[in-house]
Amino acid sequence: MGSLIGSTEKLVAEVLKATPTADVAALREAKRGILDYLASAYAGRDDAGAVKLLGAIEAEGGRPIAALIGQNKRANRRQAALVNGFLGHALDYDDVHSDVRGHPSSVILPTLFALASGREISGKQFLDAYILGVEVMARLGRAIGTASYLKGWHNTSLLGAVAATFAGARLLGFTAEQTQNAVGIAVSQAGGLRVQFGTEMKPLHAGLAAQQAVQAIEWTQQAFRGTDAALDSKIGFLHVYGGKAADEAARTALTEDWGKTWRIAAPGLWFKRNPFCSAAAHGADAALELAQLHVDAAAIEKIDIVFPPGGDAALIHTRPQTGEQGRFSIEYVVALALLGQPYTLANFSSAPVSSEAGMLMEKMSRCYDADHKPDPQAIPIGRFTIVRIMLTDGSVHSREVSVPTGSPQAPLTDAELENKWRDSAPDQDKAERLLQAIRGLENAWLSGLEELL
Repeated sequence: MGSLIGSTEKLVAEVLKATPTADVAALREAKRGILDYLASAYAGRDDAGAVKLLGAIEAEGGRPIAALIGQNKRANRRQAALVNGFLGHALDYDDVHSDVRGHPSSVILPTLFALASGREISGKQFLDAYILGVEVMARLGRAIGTASYLKGWHNTSLLGAVAATFAGARLLGFTAEQTQNAVGIAVSQAGGLRVQFGTEMKPLHAGLAAQQAVQAIEWTQQAFRGTDAALDSKIGFLHVYGGKAADEAARTALTEDWGKTWRIAAPGLWFKRNPFCSAAAHGADAALELAQLHVDAAAIEKIDIVFPPGGDAALIHTRPQTGEQGRFSIEYVVALALLGQPYTLANFSSAPVSSEAGMLMEKMSRCYDADHKPDPQAIPIGRFTIVRIMLTDGSVHSREVSVPTGSPQAPLTDAELENKWRDSAPDQDKAERLLQAIRGLENAWLSGLEELL
């Protein structure tokens, strides 16, 4: 069993010296990540939860420094991080990373935008910090493993606040000592439970994590002190949330092969085409294939949905009552496809699910197969979903998907991602100006992009 002593110091050293924008693939995916985050945040700008948060921060008051995305308003840095994190994750339309088992950009980018506001920050500085934030979040995910997630922790917030603090420290040019201190503050704020999936609190996890990262940075600037060894020892972050299994994993996962490739590009971010949990994406693609058979719902006797053990952990609702809960229900996602109802934002709102969907879901059962061998390219590794329909005439129709559309192995094209942004943008002029700003970001000041938020 290896020791975690020195883990924080070593990881900080790597983050502060790396220049990942020199990697063409990492730079490309970072730009795509920024565009996808903004598309997701603009799509969520009128969400009911966002309106409530805006009311809360207006009542609270504060110095208006940082932009609130799509609102034509500003707030203080912590408030902006909170709201912009929520907006990016409000519709579960934002990116995913398989190593994280969560959503990196809706935590890291709101943190960086908030900290950059009112400061002279270059596009390259911003991009380097973003890539490194994703790198740290992915490596923390691999180091901790699956135990914490399966217990009920939500990795977007559990890992996000810590990773975003690393990113923020890099953005502002913190010393190693300052960075270690900020990380020490961040780990004591980390949290978030998966029991919140299907409620407004779930996307707020991203906002809270971003806010916590900003706080960790700002409190460090005021010389507030925390531990400088937050990731080390048996009472440090990795052991507490990952258990004994984290020890050996962390020794290699945190810094092994640092800089050979960047996690933002390999295995890469996963950009969604639909507003629901990525754990349902495999089943959605399978169900859409079966929908081409045009089977009458009344002729369906039973539907089995097969996962590897634990493959449906994020899909906590088996009989959702609302479309919002349906974002985390494979049954609802399959029902919509088979009924010919599109994966629109309206079908994943807080409105009740349709009676047709409810009736069809009653015919569905989840099954688990530990022996099934998925496609070697499966993402996440070992993941698959089989949708099997048994009809009243005795016939059976089945489809299996291991590599869903939008995943790094079957990515959205640049054109598809740009169209996702155009569909969310408030007007065509802003859509094109923002696209141009992102395309040339590494050679410009960040302020040119900030002005368009």
